[in-house]
Amino acid sequence: MLDSVSLRENPNSTSDADPSACIVPSQEKSLSAIFEIAHTLTGLSRLEAKLESVIERLPSLVQMRRGIVCLFDHDGVPEIIVDDDRSEGRDERCAVRLAHGAIDQIVTSGRPLIVKNVALHSAFSPSDVEMLDAAGNTRVAFIGVPIDIDEKVVGTLSIDRIADNGTCAQLEDDLHLLTMIASLVGQTAKLHCFFVRDRGRLMDEEFRLQKQLSELKPHGRERRKVQVDGIIGESPALRALLEKIEVIAKSNSTVLLRGESGTGKELVAKAIHERSARAKRPFIKLNCAALTETVLESELFGHEKGAFTGAFNARKGRFELADKGTLFLDEIGEISASFQAKLLRVLQEQEFERVGGNQTIKVDVRVIAATNKNLEEAVARKEFRADLYYRISVVPLLLPPLRERRTDIPLLAARFLKNFNNENGRALVFDSSAIEVLMSCGFPGNVRELENCVQRTATLAHGSSIVRDDFACCHGQCLSAMLWKCGPEETARQPSPTISLPARLSMPPTEAVTAVQPVSSELTPLGPPGRPVVGAAAKVTDRERVIAAMERSGWVQAKAARLLGLTPRQIGYALRRHGIEIKRF
Repeated sequence: MLDSVSLRENPNSTSDADPSACIVPSQEKSLSAIFEIAHTLTGLSRLEAKLESVIERLPSLVQMRRGIVCLFDHDGVPEIIVDDDRSEGRDERCAVRLAHGAIDQIVTSGRPLIVKNVALHSAFSPSDVEMLDAAGNTRVAFIGVPIDIDEKVVGTLSIDRIADNGTCAQLEDDLHLLTMIASLVGQTAKLHCFFVRDRGRLMDEEFRLQKQLSELKPHGRERRKVQVDGIIGESPALRALLEKIEVIAKSNSTVLLRGESGTGKELVAKAIHERSARAKRPFIKLNCAALTETVLESELFGHEKGAFTGAFNARKGRFELADKGTLFLDEIGEISASFQAKLLRVLQEQEFERVGGNQTIKVDVRVIAATNKNLEEAVARKEFRADLYYRISVVPLLLPPLRERRTDIPLLAARFLKNFNNENGRALVFDSSAIEVLMSCGFPGNVRELENCVQRTATLAHGSSIVRDDFACCHGQCLSAMLWKCGPEETARQPSPTISLPARLSMPPTEAVTAVQPVSSELTPLGPPGRPVVGAAAKVTDRERVIAAMERSGWVQAKAARLLGLTPRQIGYALRRHGIEIKRF
């Protein structure tokens, strides 16, 4: 196989000559083309697109007129056909381009087929000869090689060309090259089969669980309230989340927790574990974003004594410690591309080797992963492996932000204040004005920011109860409000202004937390760009009202435009003019 791309030595060269000078230009070109094909086949694109790229690069390797790749399904019927016209699929147009007699011979024998003149060979029927334009005085040569997966022929790679006097020797050389390419295609097809099989199984599992969720509420009955320790609230969004936790906990499926930072992903992961059949087994957690790739590998898989500097003793990794239990991998979207491949293998096979060891260790671990990153965009940008995405996203669970469960804010604030009182020996309570301030805040940091706000305000409170005036935001001193309000062109030194918002409008995450005098209960439409807003609506800037409308409409521009009395084009212009970044959920 390597004869056609072997290095030829120059007999006049010396031993210390440049090795690159020994490569014949045509052979160097062939090596480059093979490397490009191998690189394409290991990419993240569709299988059909990879095969198209192979056909495109074949003319740089071999003399050819047409090239075609054919892959069969389990019944031996051509399923994917890719040729120079980039046609793919199973249809009549694809089928007529195949030399069926030659293809059948290659598949049956499992060996390559070289034909110097198709018009004189028994494997080619008259229709095949006509299809190859080999009638009359035109001599057409043909080369076909099998594509194997574990010694089973699953397809063919073939080319044809106009024969000439030097065809015989050239056909043998081209055969070696095509055999090499077919081997690469076979490995790619094998990985594709694994991917399709796993994706189908995972989608079936997700469908089964979703069906259980839909059947959770029988007709004519009230839903049973689910209580989970540490998760506080009575809002519809939280109740729906708790019901999903109840169903998901009954299976061993991998769960992917999605949501903004501070929404309580670790609490949900622990709740799933404690309500599952693994509750008496370990619950192990690890923040993937806090560690380098080398340390992360040691933490997850463990290491043997002497595996690296400082490894004085053998150490079990988190996978071993979580055996028969649950492993929670937080911020999984931050792991490097090279480590994603290692993690994928462990998740698929449930086996691994410690760093510096060669003994395979098998475990039984349920994995719950969490991220606040948009993994779909990361996959599209090839920053996150698609196969790992499908592996961890068996049961995706979206945690609602605090702004979608505002009725839970008083309950959460009361719990945080109670914890503060117990830790510091105080007996503070909330005044009704303090609850109004908390309810009007967007809390972009979600539950974590609410807890910090309560602790900060309780620490600085002077009286026996917390009132409106105790909150930093009421004095334009809320650092969080400054952080979320300042755009890229503004500096952190700018104070957070005191603003008034409509009474009906929930405060968006990008605004300060004050409500002095409610203006109108309705949103006032924006005026033309550049024209100041007069009257009561002038108390709130155009930018603030655009953000408020976008927040209220779930960051859907068309809905926000209707709220403000604008066209979608005008709202788009306003977003660009004020430098407002669109949030993606």
